[in-house]
Amino acid sequence: MNKTDLVNHIKNTAGLSAAAANKALDAVLDTIQKTLGRGEDITLTGFGSFAVTTRSARQGRNPKTGQAISIAASRQVRFRAGKTLKEAVA
Repeated sequence: MNKTDLVNHIKNTAGLSAAAANKALDAVLDTIQKTLGRGEDITLTGFGSFAVTTRSARQGRNPKTGQAISIAASRQVRFRAGKTLKEAVA
């Protein structure tokens, strides 16, 4: 499913126009992005939670040459599925 399919599903389920469904989806995604950007967690009960974690700097290997390289520290987004989502998929 891509964004267009998701907008169409929201439109049909919520009885919204395509423009309103697209605007609502964009607002939700933008809010998630900004909240995680500030380092805050998001919990959607039953669906899951998003959290930002920090990966420390480490040594790695270039797979082509085998030469050691330094990998910089970075922030990663983690998602943990909630009970309702896990049961729906199982």
